[in-house]
Amino acid sequence: MGKKIRVLLADDHTIVRQGMAHLLEEQPDINVVGEAKNGNLAVKMAIELTPDIVILDIAMPLLNGIEAAKRIRKELPHCKLLILSMYSHEHYIHNLLETGVSGYLLKDSSGGEIIKAIRAAMNNEMVMSPSISKKIEASLYSPYKKSSKEERYNTLSNREREVFQLIAEGFSAKQIGEMLFISVSTVKSHRAKIMEKLGIDSPTHLVRIAINLGLVDPDF
Repeated sequence: MGKKIRVLLADDHTIVRQGMAHLLEEQPDINVVGEAKNGNLAVKMAIELTPDIVILDIAMPLLNGIEAAKRIRKELPHCKLLILSMYSHEHYIHNLLETGVSGYLLKDSSGGEIIKAIRAAMNNEMVMSPSISKKIEASLYSPYKKSSKEERYNTLSNREREVFQLIAEGFSAKQIGEMLFISVSTVKSHRAKIMEKLGIDSPTHLVRIAINLGLVDPDF
């Protein structure tokens, strides 16, 4: 038996992570080296553990899967990224393809399909759920156009995106400051810049945009 594929799982649902870990650990060529319950932890653990592949959900707290994927790609360019999510919005697909993910599967995929995708990623092959592939194919004939909200969101800095998500999740300026190790005034400054860039005048509108972009779960 050769070297095992080292996998890091990132999903905020404990039962999903545990079920996935159990499934993968039964495979003779796969070893689950860690589990992360949010995007920030996923990035931190990826840097510490340097796995061969990270399996990411999209709608995770503190830092969504899209931003987490971008940070992991920057820090660990050779690490494979596999998305496993219940969402298939074109916004996600195009953002993640630009990031360089090795696969995008929906959560209705079978265990066998997920295992196949992991092995394919290690062979530099890409695996997509059929519905994802259809949307990518359709975009070849009708190119995807980003909405004004997406375009404005893309102008935010990494720190502003982090603050943006935490505000949308309902954290106060004080809580955000403590989580990010910055002052309350700095948080408020970021919030003002975020609202200016997004062209909104109310934190309520900020939450709506976050939900529309699928960056936070409406149930938060």
